[in-house]
Amino acid sequence: MGSIIKIENVSHFNAIRGQETLHPLVSVLDQSKSKPIQACRYITNLYIIFLKDVTCDKFQYGRNYYDHQEETLIFISPGQVFGFDETIKRMLQPNGWVIAFHPDFIRGTSLSREINQYNFFSYDVSEALHISSREKQIVLECFYKIKEEIAQNIDKHSKTLVTSNIKLLLD
Repeated sequence: MGSIIKIENVSHFNAIRGQETLHPLVSVLDQSKSKPIQACRYITNLYIIFLKDVTCDKFQYGRNYYDHQEETLIFISPGQVFGFDETIKRMLQPNGWVIAFHPDFIRGTSLSREINQYNFFSYDVSEALHISSREKQIVLECFYKIKEEIAQNIDKHSKTLVTSNIKLLLD
């Protein structure tokens, strides 16, 4: 196994993908606008939710491969290793959408108290969450609302609106 790249924060996650950081603790990215990334493995301090539009290369999560197809959600939690087999030695074009957020962003909210109840963030789960076309629209609406909120001037309601939409997405 090769080296593992540590993703410390949202800005680093966005920089790897060549995208702008609108908020230091939470990000929503349209992956079609990301630059190609080198196939490798990562460990992160973030919660990450990928919405995959198409089947991609074998995605590793821990020591196992994630079972995923088109229109699936993949969940990563802080401290977990994920990525692609680096022996393929090529660049990969990210696809779909992704939300990444630091645990500090949800600290003190009901979501921080409840996030461990969402078992799809566990290494024990090696199957992505397959979603219907209708569910995909709901997920995309949550992503759009979060992206729109963090693109605005941050105010006292921003954290509540974003965490509520993350919770809606997870529910």
